[in-house]
Amino acid sequence: MQCDVITTEGPVRADTEFVTPRDPLKVVCTGDWAAVDPDGGDPRYVRAYLPRRSSFVRSTSSKRSEGQILAANVDHAIIAVPLTGDLDLGRIERFLALGWESGAQPVVVLSKADLVPDAVTLAHLVQDVETSAPGVPVLPVSAAEGDGVDVLAAVVSGGTSVLLGQSGAGKSTLANALAGADVMEVQAIRDVDGKGRHTTTTRNLLVLPGGGVLIDTPGLRGVGLWDAGTGVGQVFSEIQELAERCRFHDCAHGAEPGCAVLAAVDDGVLPERRLDSYRKLMRENQRIVAKTDARVRAELRREWRLRGAEGKAAMEAKRGRVR
Repeated sequence: MQCDVITTEGPVRADTEFVTPRDPLKVVCTGDWAAVDPDGGDPRYVRAYLPRRSSFVRSTSSKRSEGQILAANVDHAIIAVPLTGDLDLGRIERFLALGWESGAQPVVVLSKADLVPDAVTLAHLVQDVETSAPGVPVLPVSAAEGDGVDVLAAVVSGGTSVLLGQSGAGKSTLANALAGADVMEVQAIRDVDGKGRHTTTTRNLLVLPGGGVLIDTPGLRGVGLWDAGTGVGQVFSEIQELAERCRFHDCAHGAEPGCAVLAAVDDGVLPERRLDSYRKLMRENQRIVAKTDARVRAELRREWRLRGAEGKAAMEAKRGRVR
């Protein structure tokens, strides 16, 4: 597999043969800092890459329970949510869990804000998302009208950001607005269902004129969790705080007596939807962790058997030489 490496001399095409391990989470990814052969080689190879300080990982749809790394060394995970229909708060919370788990600061961008001309309605939508995203900036942005683009540009100017969201979220339009040029192809969403086409099919690293670097990604149909227990906890920090006041330290917040979480739901302090979403994501994460652990144990057993067979063969060969 080949990749483009941005150097002081400009983009360089390089082969990743020497840094393509069996572990899919250790392959070279957009955002990595890489060591490349000096000029003159044909082809040029990526020889190594530096340890990552952050990485955005989701689970694949594969039955092998593998993770897929989408971006590395990012400071901000920009989650684009289009205001073209009803807000899917559960999906936003899912993205946020992966964003927090990555080590980056999540930011929610409510794109296509010009489609909500009523300021009061827009303010209510922002408030709904803020309630589901504690500690996360929520920015209404209209790339078409230019509203809010300067605020987003100020956020991404301080480092590397990855732009995430489903097809039709307006990511390519946002990328063009931040880049100040039509660097990404844009397509209209379908009139039938309001969904977008996969305009962007590869991950692209864009150096922004106002400072910072932006990684644009293809639209994500599936956003499976990948060992994101810490991230889920941050998304639902109010539930974590309430859980500390439960009578039992291992309270499952189901029907246990003295459950502070259930009491908060009964009192109207905690929306029941939030608790349902928390339970769903925690169960999903526990399943993927269990499946991954089982796969790792199976691979270790295969490796031990292989080493045992190799050791036995070596012993037999040694005995043959002695005789």
